[in-house]
Amino acid sequence: MPSLFNAGTVGDMKIPNRIVMAPLTRCRAGEGDVPVVTNTKYYAQRASAAFIITEATNISPRSCAFEHAPGIWSQDQVKGWRGVTKAVHEAGGRIFLQLWHCGRVGAEGILDGAQPLSPSGVNDDLDALQVYGLLKNGSYVRIAATPSRAMTISEIREAVNEYRTAARNAIDGGCDGVEVHIANGYLLHQFLSPTINIREDEYGGSVENRARIVREVLEAIRFEVPMSKVGVRISPTAAYNNVRDPNPRETYEYVSQIFQEFGVAYVHICDINAWAGAPDLPELLDMVKPHYQGPIIANAGITPEAAEDLIADGKVDAVAFGRMFLANPDLPARISNGGPYNELRYTGLYGGGETGYTDYPVLEAVSA
Repeated sequence: MPSLFNAGTVGDMKIPNRIVMAPLTRCRAGEGDVPVVTNTKYYAQRASAAFIITEATNISPRSCAFEHAPGIWSQDQVKGWRGVTKAVHEAGGRIFLQLWHCGRVGAEGILDGAQPLSPSGVNDDLDALQVYGLLKNGSYVRIAATPSRAMTISEIREAVNEYRTAARNAIDGGCDGVEVHIANGYLLHQFLSPTINIREDEYGGSVENRARIVREVLEAIRFEVPMSKVGVRISPTAAYNNVRDPNPRETYEYVSQIFQEFGVAYVHICDINAWAGAPDLPELLDMVKPHYQGPIIANAGITPEAAEDLIADGKVDAVAFGRMFLANPDLPARISNGGPYNELRYTGLYGGGETGYTDYPVLEAVSA
């Protein structure tokens, strides 16, 4: 019977267990959105994961929902990530970088005065968009979203090329692979929704047209990185950032066929509504599994005990833990030991320094 502690394979990568570190936005990049030494320490502490999926990383200066999130479009950023990946590898770990374009989820104040881009300039719900910035007093707070404008065809093609460049940069930065962020109401997720995407050209209307950009992004990345090193993250029913897809089953059955066609390394399914007490995982798996036969990673609000059951029953191939990995840098050892687990501290979740970031004790320290 498979277990969380069985070794396995994801794409062309061997993994020692099935306990993945989920992407966790922490907002501690340095000047120019460059990863810094503190980021290196944070990721290296968590290298015992099956593999780490980095925090969402902006592929473009036109993408920013959280101020001080890292980027992957400049050579300084590549150099910063190289320090992170070197430390993770020296600690015996593996690391994929999550490629992120926020689309309409942004604000001029953290986009150097630029207007956020979106599929269609739908702006009837700005109060639902999650945008955060750092105040001069050090407080990290939610700020008002700026109305977005519809992307031109040339801007869509530019964004596709930014994904390609970012994927190449991630590999140049020492990453073992990349994860394309198609979830949580960000740009690619926005294109998939017929409510947010009301275009009347080849990128809007039918599910085939709305998914065109996803296909083009994977095609572009394939020129730089083999699909065995490319995962995808989806959240078909997510209420976060109010993407509002009235028929997610139609959308994601089709999108899952694209994933199968390209042979992506894994599909990472985020059941984000579970945090609001409305889990959808059985429905989400039913959308994907008949159409995609590769590894599936489940995420959001899953306890170690529930994760063991999901693995043992063959429903998923791995489970990604977020908040538990944030508070427990040695999470696989703690799960194996049956705990104890550090409590999550909300101080230091976003922005700041070591506090709430690299100061969580490991099991040996707790025992001592």
